[in-house]
Amino acid sequence: MSADPDCIFCKIVAGVIPSRKVFEDDQLLAFHDIHPWAPVHVLIIPRQHIATLSDVQPQHQALLGHMLGLAPRLMKELGVHNGFRTVINTGPDGGQEVYHLHMHVMGGPRPWSKG
Repeated sequence: MSADPDCIFCKIVAGVIPSRKVFEDDQLLAFHDIHPWAPVHVLIIPRQHIATLSDVQPQHQALLGHMLGLAPRLMKELGVHNGFRTVINTGPDGGQEVYHLHMHVMGGPRPWSKG
């Protein structure tokens, strides 16, 4: 599995930087965002370093499906029952700040009020 030694999310996967984990398996890690935009705001990341959604290859299809399928399960477990939002920012014009593929999953009362 690939990792980037300079990537903050790779360091979280490796346990070098702590996080408030809500899920982990052999492919994914999910944890609370440190700057939440909603009452419940988690990030779902692959353990493998993939810089952006644009870097995804056909062999990553199951991984992406796993990420999307995990989102509703986590929201339910975290008490979100009235809908949630998923966002994958891609590249500089897409607002991506950390270059490790990640999906924001935000729920709770009106989580998208910031944009």
